[in-house]
Amino acid sequence: MAVLRRRVVLAGSLGTTLWVSRVNAQADWPKGPIKFIVPFPPGGGTDPIARIIAAKLGDNTGWQIVVENKPGAAGVIGATATAKSPPDGQTWMVTFDSHILSPAFTPNLTYKDSDLFNVMLVGRAPLVITCHPDRPYKTFAEVVADARRRPGQVSVGMLSASQSLLLMTHVRKENGFDANFIFYKGGGPTVQDALAGVTDMCITTLVSAVPYCRTGKLRALATTGEKRPPALPDIPTLTEQGIKSYPTYSWWGLYGPAGMPRPIVDRMNAELARAVRSADVMQKFVEQIHLEVLASSPEEFAAFHKAEQERWFKVIRDNDIKATD
Repeated sequence: MAVLRRRVVLAGSLGTTLWVSRVNAQADWPKGPIKFIVPFPPGGGTDPIARIIAAKLGDNTGWQIVVENKPGAAGVIGATATAKSPPDGQTWMVTFDSHILSPAFTPNLTYKDSDLFNVMLVGRAPLVITCHPDRPYKTFAEVVADARRRPGQVSVGMLSASQSLLLMTHVRKENGFDANFIFYKGGGPTVQDALAGVTDMCITTLVSAVPYCRTGKLRALATTGEKRPPALPDIPTLTEQGIKSYPTYSWWGLYGPAGMPRPIVDRMNAELARAVRSADVMQKFVEQIHLEVLASSPEEFAAFHKAEQERWFKVIRDNDIKATD
């Protein structure tokens, strides 16, 4: 009985120690300003998402959050800076879906996936395929028919080393047509050439294209999700048009350096969920980014990350896709 009681006491002491350490980990954090690294320049969707979140987190918690843009190498420079930061909860990264493709497209990558911890899948939005209004197309199905008649003559602008490239490669192969892919380093130039009629079409994010679709400067032909987005309710999805495809979304997530204390991760996840689900932030996300808020758990985000890599890496292997300059 004495031994049993001693084990109970030890177990109780261990539980108390663990509980105290969890409380202390949160009580001692944050130590000064928190940094949100954005691995892209201002513009596009990632920078405003990070700044909207940072402002709301500051209002809710009193934390001082500094958004720091570290662009370069398709997001690799900012991701490396995050991965190499101390795992103390002071440095996080808000990034875009192209992040998960870096291991496939970047030789000698300066960090490993395991160096970063999945904290939250913040939200997602389908891509949209658009054309210049003087082109004859009303739907993407019409584009496919034309591309079958004129192999390699129909041009499509897209980001290099991106989900857009992978999706269009898959769609081209599965639906038996050929098209001329034109690669760009940013969403701005991609859309600008479509607006100027330099390319027949472009595939890009809703945030980049919707303003021009609403003013008639671009014509939306299809969206890439499972259902029509509220921003373009009259535009059928690829699947609705009979196009063999994968449901594909642009998405944004929060990562941190691996090894952070779990109480800090859980606190950040909870506060971030509270921030992105607040009415004013939801309104900004819907109106400015056309974003569907998901606010996932770390485990859900890690599973999503893994599944997306498996899907797209198979497309890369099956089609021998290489990074483009």
